[in-house]
Amino acid sequence: MTGNPKGTVAAGHQLTAEAGADMLREGGNAFDAAIAALATACVCEPVLASPGGGGFAKIRDGRSGKTELLDFFPQTPRQRRGDCSRGFQSITADFGSATQVFHIGPATVATPGFLSGLSALHERGATLPLADLYAPAIRAARTGHRVTRYQHYLSTVVRPILTATERARHLFAPTGDLPAAGSLFVNAGIGDFFSELARADWKKSAIADQILAEQRENGHLTRDDLEAYEVRTREPIRVDLDGARVYLNPPPAACGALIRYALTHLETCNMPDMAAALHLTDTARLSARGDLSRLLDRPMRQKGTTHISVVDAEGNACSVTVSNGTGNGEVVDGYGFMLNNILGEEDVNPHGSADWPTDTRLASMMCPTLIDTSQGDLVALGSGGSNRIRSAIFQVVARFCLGQASLAEAVEAPRLHVEEGHLDVEVPEPNDALPCLQERFPDHRIWPEKNMFFGGVHAVCADSRGGFSSIGDHRREGAAVVVD
Repeated sequence: MTGNPKGTVAAGHQLTAEAGADMLREGGNAFDAAIAALATACVCEPVLASPGGGGFAKIRDGRSGKTELLDFFPQTPRQRRGDCSRGFQSITADFGSATQVFHIGPATVATPGFLSGLSALHERGATLPLADLYAPAIRAARTGHRVTRYQHYLSTVVRPILTATERARHLFAPTGDLPAAGSLFVNAGIGDFFSELARADWKKSAIADQILAEQRENGHLTRDDLEAYEVRTREPIRVDLDGARVYLNPPPAACGALIRYALTHLETCNMPDMAAALHLTDTARLSARGDLSRLLDRPMRQKGTTHISVVDAEGNACSVTVSNGTGNGEVVDGYGFMLNNILGEEDVNPHGSADWPTDTRLASMMCPTLIDTSQGDLVALGSGGSNRIRSAIFQVVARFCLGQASLAEAVEAPRLHVEEGHLDVEVPEPNDALPCLQERFPDHRIWPEKNMFFGGVHAVCADSRGGFSSIGDHRREGAAVVVD
């Protein structure tokens, strides 16, 4: 490797990763790169990332060495506002082999935390001005970007959401059809949004006015909710594994505790033993035994996620996972993005249009992760994948920390997932593990190829010698860029 390496980024889209890499090239750090990548993800991965959603960031300050979790996940509104049933409707998403009902509309919107999360990351250690950080997103929005096969697939699954209203149809299907893979998609509105966001406090600008416009009659969100929202700083869960220190997402998120439980019940890193550990964790989760019971007593949402990982030469790291639910079908007028539909998810709102608890920070399966290895390397990783996040991160961490696999080998290895006694598994390597898995789990499905079902772990590493490596998970069209 030539020159002086500056850092590396891994993400769920090539342009998302390149946006972060551009900031490293311009002298920015991991915080700068993460902000630029998050903004660009809203442009290039609109089904998964949006200013109307939220997420979690595991961060490392290179100067102090401190590791923290920033919780900027959506919060339920402070009050229910009368009968909002007109703002709550059902649609059916088609996954090909199965269908699923989603709820959308103004009444499904929880208080978004994404923009507060960007502000918190900038305050924690970013060095570049916001205009520079948002420039890649603005450029991609106004000049357009090519739709990838994965993003096209996601859009077809949630087509009823992307075409639910006139403004949504005008943006996502202006010709009547969703943009095909390889076609140019332009969203000038979200470019204008990030241009304005770089100049003003969004809570006191036209941005907040437009976010609230659709909420006045049929939604619960108010200006008080936006102004009262705060990013919460939490102490990560720490797990020691053969000299490595692993930092996971703490409560109220559930995934970190579930991964810790699986790691502490793991005998070896072969696939049958990993399946057994996941089965024990799943059994404990379903019965809510012991420490897990405290995590599972609050609403949890777990749909539509993407992840970004960054490390730099100063020892800073950002591991960030975000979500917009599946979007609420309403495009914010003039700004080209949807608010979340998290109040419409059955885990949050099981009995109707207003059954959710007020003023509550929601739980999640998202788990941005940092690892300090025994050799002095710093690793950042995380995954999208709904409730498969816990099994994806568990297996990558186990193989990397305990199984002597390289980071790339740990990400690329075949995966499995156990839920309610059912096993899903990619064809194991070697194949002699398959009969044992089939015997232990008569209820199983074998996937002949690696599949997005098993998550997308995007991982980066700054080694103790000053070098960098990274990998974007091909299961979800991941991309990685090293900047030197």
